[in-house]
Order: sequence, then structure tokens, then C-alpha cells
Amino acid sequence: MIFHKILINWYLNNKRELPWRKTSDPYRIWLSEIMLQQTRIEQGLPYYLAFIKVFPSVFDLANASQEKVLKLWQGLGYYSRARNLHETAKYIAKELDGKFPDNYKNLLKLKGIGDYTASAIASICYNEAAPVVDGNVYRVLARYFDMDTPINSTAGIKEFKALATELIDKEDPATYNQAIMEFGALQCKPQNPLCESCPLSGSCLALKNNKVALLPVKLKKAKVKKRFFNYLVFLSEENETLLEQRIGQGIWEGLYQFPLLETGSLITIDQLLKEPKLLQYNEASEKGISLYNDAPIVHKLSHQHIYTQFWIIENADLLEKAIPLSKIQEYPVPVLIANFINEFELSGY
Repeated sequence: MIFHKILINWYLNNKRELPWRKTSDPYRIWLSEIMLQQTRIEQGLPYYLAFIKVFPSVFDLANASQEKVLKLWQGLGYYSRARNLHETAKYIAKELDGKFPDNYKNLLKLKGIGDYTASAIASICYNEAAPVVDGNVYRVLARYFDMDTPINSTAGIKEFKALATELIDKEDPATYNQAIMEFGALQCKPQNPLCESCPLSGSCLALKNNKVALLPVKLKKAKVKKRFFNYLVFLSEENETLLEQRIGQGIWEGLYQFPLLETGSLITIDQLLKEPKLLQYNEASEKGISLYNDAPIVHKLSHQHIYTQFWIIENADLLEKAIPLSKIQEYPVPVLIANFINEFELSGY
């Protein structure tokens, strides 16, 4: 039995029942693929169901505010995906009358849609023989064919894409693409793959050459940068606080946060008292100021680790910029801030 038939046969007997596998609606396929990038299905599924409930069509998503979209996305990470999703929904709704492009080439032109997502939509929705190549596919191909070209190198991306193009079932690309991805997720897992029960074990070169644990090969990532965030949690006698929206091209663009002081290292209360951002709303006195967390909270992102201190400043004079603490849960915030709000029970303060 040839490669693609083995995978499809395995898939039909072992696939997980997931809501986006019961439809060929490009809106729902697109939404699921964007959400599941760099996200486990177990984590992404509740978000997908929530989005479909609130935004059942591309028009509903297009007509929503960015804040509402980001709030629903809160905790899923990589927020540029949500912003691009929203922008593309508006483009499809207004410029394409709600109709998605029906081929890989034109799907690729949409904001936030790369090779993988365009291939998934084109194959699943329009039966185009466009091979998907994600982390699961890289792993299956690298092990089965014993390929040690780094998967995150220019040469590796081209080599694996060319091989995937050769292997795809041209008669049923939708099932094949889903089969090889599911196979990588459940059978040919990153750690402890199920080689003993694998239907490809008899011809897997990595298994034959005792290299399963060594593949696929990835080039080492750039050095992780350390950053030091000091959030100023102002609390007024009127039970109000301050939030500011992050702007620019950095992390968490469009989300809200407490006023931020970024420093070169962890700071003490004496150093904090000299900061103009504090003095704007509070007299330079230790009275009413306390550090919420004795040890910094380390929030790890792909290329940076953020060492965070939350400073509580009571009896602050917040003037017209303040928001009621009772409404703080309405704002989309990074999960780092959301966790603090919940732990400190700020909305019920």
C-alpha cells in the first residue's frame, strides 16, 4: 500500500471528532487554522467555539470592534493573528462580498494567510492539491525519509514543500492533508512516538537507522531577551484605576495594560519613587505603595522573557482618565494582566 493510502486509512480509523472537520465552509476552516497556529487543539477548541457563537459568519466578525475581537482572543497569545483575522474579515466582507478566494494563489494574497493556511483552505474547501506543511508534517516526513535538512532553513522549507507536493493524494487532497497532520499529532508525536503500532514502521528510515529522537532538525533560535516590566496599579478612593492601550508594532498591540515602566533591571521602591509616571498621579511617598509580588513574575514569550512587578498605589488622584474597577474585565488585556486582575480580585475591589 502506498504512502498516502496508508495515512488516509489510519486517519479514517483514528481521527478526532472536531467541529471544523464537519464542514467545508471556508470561514470556519480559516478560523480554525488561524487559531490553531502554535496552539494545541485542547487550548484552541474553546476559543473556536466561542468565536463561532459570537461571530457565526465573516460579516459578523467584520462588523465587530477590534476590542471585542481581542477580548475574545484574550489568553490565546500571538495577538497579531487576531488583528490580521479581523482585518481580513473586513476585506472579505466589504471587497469580496463575503466570498473567500477559491484557490491557493489568491488565498495567499490575504493578510495573515501564509502558505500553510492557504493550502489548508484550498484543499479542504475547494479540493485543490495544495499540500500543507506544518510542524506535524515536517516531523512525519523528516522521520519517514530520514531527512536532516533543518526545517526552519530556506533550503529545508523548499525541500519539504517539494516532497509534500509529490506525496499528496491528488484525488482526495482534503482527507490526505488532514490525515498527515493528525498522524503527526497522535502517532508520530514529538516525544514518545508510537512506533510499535505505527502502520509506517516497516518502511520508516528514521526507525531503521535509530534516529527517531533526532528528527526533525531545527536551527537554534536567537538568544532570548530579558525585559523588566513594572506595572503601576493605581487605585483611587472612588474605586477607579488607570489602563492604557499598547500601540506600535511590539507585543500585545491593541491590548490594554496598567501604566508601564520598563526598566533595565528589577527596581526597588526607592527607585520607583523617582519615576515621573508615578509622580503624575501620586505624591513621592512610600505611604500607600506596596509591591504585590515579592518575586518577579516571569512571563515567557518565544523570543523574550518578561520579569514583572506589580506595584499597588492607593489613594491616587486619577482625574478624568480613570475607569471604574467594576468595568475592568471588559477590556482586552494580555494574560499576564488578566491573571493579576483575577488573583488580586481587582474587579470586586
